[in-house]
Amino acid sequence: MNTRLNDILHRRDEITSLLADPDITANQKKYTQLSREFSEIEPVAAHAEKHLQLLQQLADNQELLADPDCDRELKELTEAENQDIKQAISDSDEQLTLLLLPKDPNDQRNAILEVRAGTGGDEAALFAADLFRMYSRYAEMQGFKVSILSSSAIGLGGYKEIIAQITGVGVFSRFKFESGTHRVQRVPETESGGRIHTSACTVAILPEAEAVDVNLRPEDIRIDVYRASGAGGQHVNKTESAVRLTHAPSGLVVTCQDQASQHKNKAQAMKVLQARLFDKQQSEANAERSGMRKDMVGSGDRSERIRTYNYPQGRITDHRINLTLYKLDQILGGDMTELIDALLTHHQAELLAAQ
Repeated sequence: MNTRLNDILHRRDEITSLLADPDITANQKKYTQLSREFSEIEPVAAHAEKHLQLLQQLADNQELLADPDCDRELKELTEAENQDIKQAISDSDEQLTLLLLPKDPNDQRNAILEVRAGTGGDEAALFAADLFRMYSRYAEMQGFKVSILSSSAIGLGGYKEIIAQITGVGVFSRFKFESGTHRVQRVPETESGGRIHTSACTVAILPEAEAVDVNLRPEDIRIDVYRASGAGGQHVNKTESAVRLTHAPSGLVVTCQDQASQHKNKAQAMKVLQARLFDKQQSEANAERSGMRKDMVGSGDRSERIRTYNYPQGRITDHRINLTLYKLDQILGGDMTELIDALLTHHQAELLAAQ
């Protein structure tokens, strides 16, 4: 363990030196990679320093206790101090074990949130709006910023699809387990017989890609512009502000019409396209490595039913970890901390078991 901690401290100092090198700062891709590595290693290095200091302090005290000239009163004080140091080392050991677990390199990134209505017609679209509101409120509670990139409203306050960017420190780490199918069981307002209907929405959480992550060649992208449609403001149907991007190699298509200007719609569509391509590249790479990812919470499979929201019983059940909380109103209101922390804890336990 000590050797590994010293290696971490050495690497932290090495990165610090490299980031001050003019040749590195001139290379955007290398500088971005090193900056990201530094942000990941610094918290571990800081804890490693404290841990090694505790070990050194214990070793110094043991040497003092072994000294035959050490008086009795000083020995008693040192032995008492050693008990506190040993407890601190034990606590530090546990924290280091978690800090040294394999890191998701995307954890500190911003995220692209995509919510789409599935089976259930208008009721599914209304549930999509409920989910988006839940995520938006949770994001705000965490100090994150939510910006809508694209939406397709149905006019009843629901969405066929809504895509947003969530920005802040560690956004992806808090949202990444939300990808999958979310099922709702409730009585629609239009249901006169009081029967419970089941509807579903799919959620995708994509790590936001940076320019250095995806090689987008202009000749591979077809850009179509057209007049926006639906509820959206004065620009609708008056100017060709809506944009559709088609990436020929992958077949991915992204549309955006929420902004009044064609330029803004194009920029937002490009963000979504980059994120989808980055996610596609990573999914393919993960599939080639091993089957371990499929067994873990948050595999990102959009077809996987991950959660049920039961309105009559006021409960939410996460099927991946068999967790049921009777806090439907609070969670839909954005208080998702208990739910997300449980998913993170389960994920850490899986990683520890895998080791």
